[in-house]
Amino acid sequence: MKTKRFVCLGLGTFGSAFAKRLCQHGFRVTGIDRSESALNELRDVLFEAVIGDVTDRQTLDELLLSSADGVVISLGDNIERSILCALYAKELGAPRVYVKGVSNDHAKILRALGVERVIFPEVEMANDFADSLIWTNVLKQYKIDADHSIVEIAVPNSLVGKTIAEADLRRKYNVLVIAILDELKHSIDAAPAGDYRLLDNHAMLVMGKTSDLSKFRDLH
Repeated sequence: MKTKRFVCLGLGTFGSAFAKRLCQHGFRVTGIDRSESALNELRDVLFEAVIGDVTDRQTLDELLLSSADGVVISLGDNIERSILCALYAKELGAPRVYVKGVSNDHAKILRALGVERVIFPEVEMANDFADSLIWTNVLKQYKIDADHSIVEIAVPNSLVGKTIAEADLRRKYNVLVIAILDELKHSIDAAPAGDYRLLDNHAMLVMGKTSDLSKFRDLH
C-alpha cells in the first residue's frame, strides 16, 4: 500500500503539532516554513523540511502539491497570507486543502476557494472539553464532521439484559450501534446483530448526529 503524503504549510504551534501527529501515524510529511528554528525542531520527524515562503507560487509549485494526499495550511492570524496560500494550493492541483481558520469571514472565503475543511482549533478543543464534562457516561468521542460523531458509551442500566433489537435505538433516538466492546473479554463485535444481548460489562460504539447523541446520552 502506498504511504500517504501530506504537506504542512506553516509550522507554528498548530502546524507543528499536526505534522508530528501525521508522522506518528507513519505518513510522509513535507513541512515548509520561513523560520529555520521551527524546521529544526521537526527535522527528526519530517520526511522533508523546506525553508521557504508559502505564499510564493513558484515555491509551492516545486512541492508537487497535486500528488499529495492533503495540504494543511496554518499561518497564524495572517488572513491575507492564508487566503493567498490556499488559492495557490488549489490552483496547483492540491486534491484536499485544510486550513486553520481565523474568523467566520475568513472561513467563508476559504470555502469559496474550495477548501475541504476550515479548522478552528480553540473552538473545537473547547467544545470537546465541554462535552467531556457534560457527557459523564461517554467514555470517548470521535468527531466525523461538524454534525456527526461516534461515541463510546457504557451500556445504560435501562438497557442491560435487552437485545439490540429490543433496545430499538435507531427508531427511538436515530442512532446506530456499530460495535460492542466487551470489557471482560477485551474483545469487540463489529456490526452486532439484532439478537445481540447487552450486558453491564459492555460498552457501545454508537454513531449519529451530535444532536441525536445528546438526547441518547441522557438515557440511564
